[in-house]
Amino acid sequence: MRMITKATLAFTAVVAVAGCSTIQGMTGWDTLIDGGRGMENFTNIGGANWRAEGDAIVADRRPGNEPTYYLATKNTYRDFQVRAEFWVSDDANSGIYVRCSDVRPMTDRTCHEANIFEKRPDPSYATGAIVWLAKAPVPVPHTGGQWNTMDVIARGRHMEVRVNGVKTAETDEAREVDGVIGLQYAGGTVKFRKLQIKRL
Repeated sequence: MRMITKATLAFTAVVAVAGCSTIQGMTGWDTLIDGGRGMENFTNIGGANWRAEGDAIVADRRPGNEPTYYLATKNTYRDFQVRAEFWVSDDANSGIYVRCSDVRPMTDRTCHEANIFEKRPDPSYATGAIVWLAKAPVPVPHTGGQWNTMDVIARGRHMEVRVNGVKTAETDEAREVDGVIGLQYAGGTVKFRKLQIKRL
């Protein structure tokens, strides 16, 4: 496991002071995105054009040549369930990053990634996988061009992913660290219209 850098500690201190204005939702759940509301609950890392548009938070362009960009939560989480409603174009590359031990850079090596990447060149860790820990099912779940749900559940070293209510991956090799949760943008069009988190 990588050591948390001084930059990460500084970032965590800043966001802890900033706080998070959650939207009221189900008992025990913090709702960070509800329709087009919630941008204030995240830090935009990398500068993709995340914005409120219609009934969702949307990104469809990255500003430079970096491979990935993120919306990162302003709080950290260790044991939790995160539930997202998302829409992606067929060519989209996205994912939900959790337990990020470092955020600069924020990668699938410094975080655990529940992938949303239907057309990943190597489909082993395509949509529904926990990248590098638990492979995607065969066939890979189809999510392009429609609204979907993804749940990521982390408790101790156990982690599992569900896409549209179906378990697609699980592992007992997760790192037990606190970290932010990140919504990835790496290509195509990506929309999140709901994001809720419950601490376990």
